[in-house]
Amino acid sequence: PLVTSFTGKYGSIQYFVKAVLERPAVPDQSVQTELQVISHIDVSSPALLTPVLRSQEKMVGCWFFTSGPVSLSAKIERKGYCNGEAIPIYAEIENCSSRLIVPKAAIFQTQTYLASGKTKTFRQMVANVRGNHIASGSTDTWNGKTLKIPPVSPSILDCCIIRVEYSLAVYIHIPGAKKLMIEMPLVIGTIPCIGFSSRNSSITSQFSMDMSWLALTMPEHPEAPPNYADVVSEEEFSRHVPAYPPPIECEEQLCCPVFAYIQEFRFQPPPLYSEIDPHPADVEEMQPVSFML
Repeated sequence: PLVTSFTGKYGSIQYFVKAVLERPAVPDQSVQTELQVISHIDVSSPALLTPVLRSQEKMVGCWFFTSGPVSLSAKIERKGYCNGEAIPIYAEIENCSSRLIVPKAAIFQTQTYLASGKTKTFRQMVANVRGNHIASGSTDTWNGKTLKIPPVSPSILDCCIIRVEYSLAVYIHIPGAKKLMIEMPLVIGTIPCIGFSSRNSSITSQFSMDMSWLALTMPEHPEAPPNYADVVSEEEFSRHVPAYPPPIECEEQLCCPVFAYIQEFRFQPPPLYSEIDPHPADVEEMQPVSFML
């Protein structure tokens, strides 16, 4: 298989398609164009789905002037990711020293060039994230702190002249001392992991199962509201509902547009609201009442 096209600091892998026109007694004519090749890496392979865990401890100070240790343990769920994905980082940091430390995480790209028995390496940071300061005697925990992968070239691991490798580094900046660093191997692939789609489907099915009780409380066909005449007596209903005009003959309908007539409501609306009762009841006048305090 062809290696993925790549252009780095000290070398490149390029492919060209060249066409040559040969003619007798005339110089040949040729044209060429660059061809991009991508060697696919499936991050769903079992080797790239295994989690990676590292831990390390460092004593801050020198000789007899030590202030205490700083310990770090970090973990990622899997080894393979694709461009655009966010890597959740799980880490535990304990600061037993007397200094203020800062945890950080970064993705490093390492380019290795092999030619004539010599090796040349170029290393650069492509993404990073920073945590909160940790005071002396305190601890901090990262419960899935995300670090997004920028658009970078996929990993090149099977080429004899150029290798492109990635690593996720979780490190602690300690003032006045060397940083405490943990590096975990990382593979940038081209075919995303299918485990997330199955996880999303399981979450969706679980949500639908949890919401199944809602379907039991709602009828399949909602019922219409009751008729106003069913609530109000016929006598009072006849007072508020005016008599309908006589039906229009067919000949008269032909003289007017068909859409000018609105279909009659199936359920009659209630009468208009009024603060004055149009049909007051016969009630005897109330006598004034006096109270003695």
